[in-house]
Amino acid sequence: MNLPLTWFILLGVLLTGYAILDGFDFGVGIVHLFARTDQERRVHLNSIGPIWDGNEVWLVTFGGALFAAFPEAYATVLSAYYLPFTAIMLSLIVRAVSIEFRSKQESGFWRGGWDLAFCLSSTLAAFLFGGAAGNMFLGIPIGPDKEFSGTFFDLCHPFPILTGALAVATCALHGSIYLYLKSDGDHQKRIHNWIWHAFGVFIVCYMLTTIVTLVTIPRSTHNFTTMPWAWLVVLLNVLAIANIPRALYLGKPLYAFFSSCATIAALTCLFGLAMFPNLAVSSTKLDWSLNIYNAASSHETLQIMFVIALCGMPFVLTYTAIVYWVFRGKVKVDEHSY
Repeated sequence: MNLPLTWFILLGVLLTGYAILDGFDFGVGIVHLFARTDQERRVHLNSIGPIWDGNEVWLVTFGGALFAAFPEAYATVLSAYYLPFTAIMLSLIVRAVSIEFRSKQESGFWRGGWDLAFCLSSTLAAFLFGGAAGNMFLGIPIGPDKEFSGTFFDLCHPFPILTGALAVATCALHGSIYLYLKSDGDHQKRIHNWIWHAFGVFIVCYMLTTIVTLVTIPRSTHNFTTMPWAWLVVLLNVLAIANIPRALYLGKPLYAFFSSCATIAALTCLFGLAMFPNLAVSSTKLDWSLNIYNAASSHETLQIMFVIALCGMPFVLTYTAIVYWVFRGKVKVDEHSY
């Protein structure tokens, strides 16, 4: 068994799970301020209140798996993104505090402040995650010793801003569809309009990002010549995107949500295909890039981790399925709700 490749795929699965599950959490936060009343904002918070912390388990697991399977890549990437990742962690903390603290006081000023914090922290986290992915496409300064050799300003380019905007638009669309499923009445009708606006912004960002990527980073499609099956992922991506407005027009929001999930899964897969076999591309010299072979742990470590993953993943999937089953259906707000 090719264990480095296996762990690259497993990391992709964990990242995809996180992007889908916490993606709609971010999306709910991004569109949160568009709600008109306190009751509507409470519906937003209670739609993700019981599940947002479970969704973040996928991120924690991804970080732990990256550290154990590819420790050199973990160290180099975290050194490069020290400030952005610190900002992401602070955003996630502020988002969690906003959800928990908002309902503690009746004051409009108190709740309005936490609403703003919830929206800004969600938007910033999504933007920074997308920007980090953009920088990974471009490459970061890595020396022959496999260490980050640049500064924070080496990460400041227009392209990561574009990918960050795409991430925000994708989450806003994903979160709006999720809110549509969890709400009803006039609130749901207004969310329907939010979905169409979010879809328009997403399409613009998606097309711009695709064009800029193909023009400025030709190596992003290099693996498609050696792995023709990868074009099926592109086809899936296009079909999933196209089915979102179709499902909405036909009055099938659940299909639209599944299509949104498939869109995010396909985008994550395309990111992995573009990066493979690299984990961190060196903008200084491509030969100094960290890949799944020169940055991997020992064979024994990867083997032991694989056994642990086989034993542990069913529990994670079962827990996730149970939580979503228990909290299925429309949100009902009462005095004990957020």
